[in-house]
Amino acid sequence: MPTTFPPIDPYAEGLLEVGDRNKVYWCTSGNPDGRPVLVVHGGPGSGSSPGPRKSFDPNIFRIVQFDQRGCGRSIPSAAEPDTDMTVNTTEHLIADMERLRIHLGIGRWLLYGGSWGSTLILAYAQRYPERVTGIVMVGITTTRRREIDWLYRGVGRLLPAEWERFRAVVPGDIDVVEGYRQLLEHPDARVRHNAAIEWCLWEDAVIAHESLGSPGQYSAKPDTPMLAFVRICTHYFAHAAWLEEGALLRDADRLAGIPGELIHGRLDLSAPLETAWALAKAWPDARLHVIDDSGHTGSPALAEQLAHSISRFAHPL
Repeated sequence: MPTTFPPIDPYAEGLLEVGDRNKVYWCTSGNPDGRPVLVVHGGPGSGSSPGPRKSFDPNIFRIVQFDQRGCGRSIPSAAEPDTDMTVNTTEHLIADMERLRIHLGIGRWLLYGGSWGSTLILAYAQRYPERVTGIVMVGITTTRRREIDWLYRGVGRLLPAEWERFRAVVPGDIDVVEGYRQLLEHPDARVRHNAAIEWCLWEDAVIAHESLGSPGQYSAKPDTPMLAFVRICTHYFAHAAWLEEGALLRDADRLAGIPGELIHGRLDLSAPLETAWALAKAWPDARLHVIDDSGHTGSPALAEQLAHSISRFAHPL
């Protein structure tokens, strides 16, 4: 069984009007009559990319992708300072996903994603469990405040020099995530740009040890996608994604009957294993696969497990 399939281009794409003057970009690839799978990208604000399509057999799957509000090819871009961020919340994204499902005429679909994407998948699936055939997630997060605090403060104990630089950008005693959020709203473009660079340098520092994965990926973003990514990240994380603390774990019983595949790297400093472990205990229909040599950005062993997990759902309709 291959771990990846050849690159493919979309056979259809468009911009979906979702209200609030927002249009969400979407595309579909693979088999138009195949098993629908929605790929939910991370970040928040990273945007979709061609890479995840290669995880799915294009003869079996109808692969749906979309750019969450404010990023990628969705409009308006969060990189534009006048873009209204009050209409970009987890509730809005859940509604956008459901509008997209209806727009594409899909009854039920498999959900796939990682990192922030896993938070959004859980939020959507707990709202609309009857619309979900299965879930495959990598690098599981639930965006609890304790998870945010770990990533943007706690892990600094392991990276004191990098943490000191990251923290020094925010003046006074203000919470570091809220401080960066405010800097990304600053009227001076240079202030916004410099804050975005420092945020990405910190994100890269946390994954720098992942020699088997993709260290350095955040700072490599071009300016406009970087600004959109950091503005959306800080906006969501400063508000803990507008989720009640622990709600996605507490309400995991709503996923009863939905088969789940949870894949997590033991060396993941960005998202420690405890969240995936807790979710697996609360969701009896999920199977947890711990990859010993992987961090947040993957490894060959993680890719092999992902292929096995997806194959669980790779049967024709």
